Amino acid sequence: MTKPVLTFTDRGIYCPAGDFYIDPWRPVDRALITHGHADHARPGHGAYLATTGALPVIRHRLGEITAEGIAYGAAQAIGGARVSFHPAGHLPGSAQIRVEVGGQVWVASGDYKTAPDGLSEPFEPVRCHAFITECTFGLPVFTWPSQDAVAADINAWWAGNAAQGRASLLGAYSLGKAQRLLSILAPQGPILTHGAVEATNAILRAQGYALPDTIPVTPDTDTKSHKGALILAPPSALGSTWARRFGPASTGFASGWMRLRGIRRRRAMDRGFVVSDHADWPGLHQAIKATGAEKVFTTHGYTDIFARWLKTQGYDAEVVPTEFGTEEEAS
Repeated sequence: MTKPVLTFTDRGIYCPAGDFYIDPWRPVDRALITHGHADHARPGHGAYLATTGALPVIRHRLGEITAEGIAYGAAQAIGGARVSFHPAGHLPGSAQIRVEVGGQVWVASGDYKTAPDGLSEPFEPVRCHAFITECTFGLPVFTWPSQDAVAADINAWWAGNAAQGRASLLGAYSLGKAQRLLSILAPQGPILTHGAVEATNAILRAQGYALPDTIPVTPDTDTKSHKGALILAPPSALGSTWARRFGPASTGFASGWMRLRGIRRRRAMDRGFVVSDHADWPGLHQAIKATGAEKVFTTHGYTDIFARWLKTQGYDAEVVPTEFGTEEEAS
C-alpha cells in the first residue's frame, strides 16, 4: 500500500517525508503556512515558510519569527518532499500547498474561494491524487450573490444612512474581508477605519495592493467632522464604547453567515450583507472536481454532511478533525 503523503496528528497536518507541518496548531520545528489568519498562522514554531505575499502580515501578527517567503508556483525540495504554493483566492497572499512524494501529489487547500474578488490572487485548481478541503459553508443553502450585487447593496445602505444623518458602521474581519470591501465600494464620503483594519491596510498598500484612501480612527479623531462616513471595524468593535462615539449610526455585518436569518437576528445588526472569503456550495464542488482527486479529506465546517455528499458523488471522502475555523469573523 502506498504510504500517505500527509498524515493527521494532534499537532497538525504532517508530512513524514519532509518532516514539516502545514498550518499546525501546536508548536513544531517547521511550519508551512497557507495564510495569515490566526487559526492557520500560530506563534511558537521554529521556522515558517509562506508566500511572499502572506509573509508581511504573518510577521506583523506574530512578531519576531524565523521565516522564509516563496513565490507562487516555485517548487522547493524539503527532505524527500517537493512542495509548492498556489493561489487560494481566500485573501491576498493566501495559498494551497502542493506536496509531492514518490509521484503521489496531495494538496492542502487551507481556506479558499473560487470566485475572483479583484484583490486576492485568483484561485487556481491544482491537479492531485488527494485533496484536503475546508467546508466552512458546505451546505446547499450557502450560495453567494455576485460581488457587484453586494457592492451595490452596501453602497445604497451607506448612501441612505448618510442622507438621514447617520454613520454607517460595517463589521468585517480586519484581514482580507475589510480590504476586499474597500476595493469594491464606490467613493461617496469619508471611510474611517478601526486601528486593526488600518494596520492591515498599511501592510497591503506597501506590497502594492490597490486600496482607496482611508482615515484611521484615533483617540483624537473628531467624529463629528466626518458626517455620513462609513466606518469599517472588526465585528467585535460593534456595540462597544469605541463604536458609540460616532453617534447615531446604522450597523451592518459582512459575512457568509448572513445567509442564515437566525444568525442575522442574533447578531442584532440593522443589516447583514452576504459576502464571504470562503467557497460557497457550488464553489466547493467546482474546486474539488477541478483537482481530479479521488481521495478527499474534509476539514473545518460541515464536515460530516459534506463528506457524506461527496461519497454519493463517487469520491473516497473522509472527515479529518482539525483546530481550524475558530475565527468566525473571518468567514
